[in-house]
Amino acid sequence: MELKDFKQRNISPGYIFLEGEKAPENGWQAFQKVVKRTLKGELFVGLWIVFREMIRFDIHTIQYPAEKMEMSPRYRAIHRLLRLFESGSERCIGCGLCEKICISNCIRMDTHIDEKSRKMVSEYSINFGRCIFCGYCAEVCPELAIVHGVEYENASEQRAHFGLKEDMLTPLDTFRANEQKEFPGFGALSDNADEAVKQTPLAY
Repeated sequence: MELKDFKQRNISPGYIFLEGEKAPENGWQAFQKVVKRTLKGELFVGLWIVFREMIRFDIHTIQYPAEKMEMSPRYRAIHRLLRLFESGSERCIGCGLCEKICISNCIRMDTHIDEKSRKMVSEYSINFGRCIFCGYCAEVCPELAIVHGVEYENASEQRAHFGLKEDMLTPLDTFRANEQKEFPGFGALSDNADEAVKQTPLAY
């Protein structure tokens, strides 16, 4: 094909042309059009559906916020930072892969070397105003430290409340009560993981 073929704007053969409804030319034709559409039945069908749903008594309406919808375990909502089962320390090793792969550029991480010459994460934040909850950060994490929880309520009046590390990290009380929810994806712990866990020398 040549360049002139791409510039050809004529419709190629094979198209089916449908004649649309002609626009009314005067007031009488506009009135006829309104009457025709009214008596066609769509309006009464819609009114019947509304009336039928209005008199039903088995409606399962969730009374929010007293009741909340149960979300799927793979639902991608507010991020969570998990802890190690052995010591309760943070799983995050500060590799920065989540920060690099984030297509919204909303993850910020700051690391330092502690007194034991180990890399520690001092600051970790996610700007939920920019996050599109794609799940790339959870997929790329080698330690399964950051996951998506099922908490979809993140409204706040303060911008600083969106994505602080302390808000995403599993509280120690929740962790000690064995209430830390695991991510059911690739690399997650199996049901009998506690039997196979052994104490590491550093207990990190």
